[in-house]
Amino acid sequence: MQKSSRYIALRNTTRVILAFFYVYLFLVGIKLLELSLKGFGIDFARSLISVTSNSFVGLFIGVISTATIQSSSATTSIVVGFVSSGVLTIRNAIPIIMGANIGTTVTNIIVSLAHISRRDEFSRAFPGAVVHDVFNLLSVVVFFPLEMYFHLIERLSKIFAMAFVDIGGIKFTSPLKIIVEPVSKLFLKLFHNFYLISLIFAFFLVIFSLVLLVRFIRKVSSGKLEILVDKYLFSKAIVAGILGLFLTMFVQSSSVTTSLAVPLIGAGILTVEKVFPYTLGANVGTTFTALLASLVTGNFLPIQAAFAHLSFNLMGIIVWYPLKIVPISIAKWLGSWVSKKRWLAISYILFIFFIVPGLFIVIFRR
Repeated sequence: MQKSSRYIALRNTTRVILAFFYVYLFLVGIKLLELSLKGFGIDFARSLISVTSNSFVGLFIGVISTATIQSSSATTSIVVGFVSSGVLTIRNAIPIIMGANIGTTVTNIIVSLAHISRRDEFSRAFPGAVVHDVFNLLSVVVFFPLEMYFHLIERLSKIFAMAFVDIGGIKFTSPLKIIVEPVSKLFLKLFHNFYLISLIFAFFLVIFSLVLLVRFIRKVSSGKLEILVDKYLFSKAIVAGILGLFLTMFVQSSSVTTSLAVPLIGAGILTVEKVFPYTLGANVGTTFTALLASLVTGNFLPIQAAFAHLSFNLMGIIVWYPLKIVPISIAKWLGSWVSKKRWLAISYILFIFFIVPGLFIVIFRR
């Protein structure tokens, strides 16, 4: 009996360690992916952002630059810096921030590709990943025209900024960043900063860790994980939303927060409906980094730029959460469509995040 208890305790401890190891590998892969893409594209993003004076161009620059460097925080930080230095006006910055919200969702879709070899899993994982993208696209459809003609976000962010301008900020470093970033940078050094090689390695590390994680979940859950998720973490929409909000504030990356849910959706433990409020919480949480940074400066314009990001996300929730059937249905339809011809997932990434924005930038800059 005692031996059996020790064996069970040892087995459970081993499983917990394995689970954390697979998640850690995944997070290292995501961070290495971000660092590699930043190595490729940070100067490209800066040069794009600095030359925009057209709202349409700004919107698509926000999409393509964030999809390239895979970090809306990096894009919005650049924007806040440019606004602070006078290179960009608030009016020109807001469309870029809107586009950055769309561009950051590419990470989720890349993560869903880990399930591409299993049709059933992929038919669940892809809509779970793309619902974040659909929400942001729909928010842009509603608020971009309103911003162009009525400057709604500009006015609202100004009111927020006036209330917070003299408060000052608090510097916060994510503990997750402390334990993940050094290992990711070590990999980058091992590749002698050859970003293409590190990018390929990072992509395979993400896929490899997710495959192991999904297999592990399938093997050990036996209904227990489903009970934990359903009964506690995602029991109610408000609970899921708060979880997404605070987890993103903690790790300072909505891509990480939302990507963690993708393998659970693929495994059938979560549904798109349950993940949707979690995604909205993450969308608000991602504004935390830029907001803190802007409050530390104490300057009005950077604070307004950061609040413009928050205002856009909050207004998107106000409109689309009551109408959640729309983004969820579109995401499920895309999942059904892509699962029949899975190569279309790659086409979707290229088309939505690079080809269309690139074409519109060329058209509207003429």
